[in-house]
Amino acid sequence: MDPVAELERRGGVARVETLRAAGISSHTLRRARELGVVTSIRRGWVALPDADPVIAGAATRGVVISCVSAAERLGLWVPTASPLHVAARPNAARVRVPSQVVIHWSRPVVPRDPDSTVDGLVNVLALVAYCQPRETALVIWESALNRKLTDKRLLSGFDLPPAARALLESARPFSDSGLETIFVTRLRWLGLAMLPQAWLLGHRVDLLIGERLVIQIDGATHVGAQRTSDIEHDAQLMLRGYHVLRFGYEQIMARWPEVQAIIMEAVAQGKHLP
Repeated sequence: MDPVAELERRGGVARVETLRAAGISSHTLRRARELGVVTSIRRGWVALPDADPVIAGAATRGVVISCVSAAERLGLWVPTASPLHVAARPNAARVRVPSQVVIHWSRPVVPRDPDSTVDGLVNVLALVAYCQPRETALVIWESALNRKLTDKRLLSGFDLPPAARALLESARPFSDSGLETIFVTRLRWLGLAMLPQAWLLGHRVDLLIGERLVIQIDGATHVGAQRTSDIEHDAQLMLRGYHVLRFGYEQIMARWPEVQAIIMEAVAQGKHLP
């Protein structure tokens, strides 16, 4: 069996024991090292020379990529940039990592496979709940639910730490992007009914406040034909008595007080009422 092909299948990094269990002989692996097509990165671990340096680095140091860093790799919506987060066993020996790397010394909710270099989703969500501000953590949790990577019933069966259990109670699967989660979270103090992804006139809108105030959030895809369709839908909504407010990413993330002021004025004018 070709060790290079097996390593490629496993993401470029693997334990020697795992490769041998897959049918690669010690002689074949030693020959691959001599030829330079496989390199030893830690006792019992090997990698391809062009393996992902972050993955290889984690394996070298005996940690797994976790928390927000793993959430990004899983395709979840992470609002802000963050240094690399890794997780180590609570009883692990001293781990040497660059100063900017965040290490979580914690017992995982779900036991980690000894071959894993990226933490599993449940462990990731548990660490996010503990590590990140509540708004950021809720965005990531709702992203996982919305993408159907997990569900609340499954998560409720785990022995989650208190912070994660609290997020499980609050998280909903309906927000189609993290910006929608942020909107609802930041406006909850208004005490108004808010329905993400409401269905109006044959199309979904990002958020319906009360019965008539529609919030639309423009992302990178709101260009060309999509933009034209959205404008047409806005017009049809307004002709039928709805009030539509549109905001972009930069406004929400960098100029929130301005956005909130506009919504407060709209509510004060009764734009959300039938």
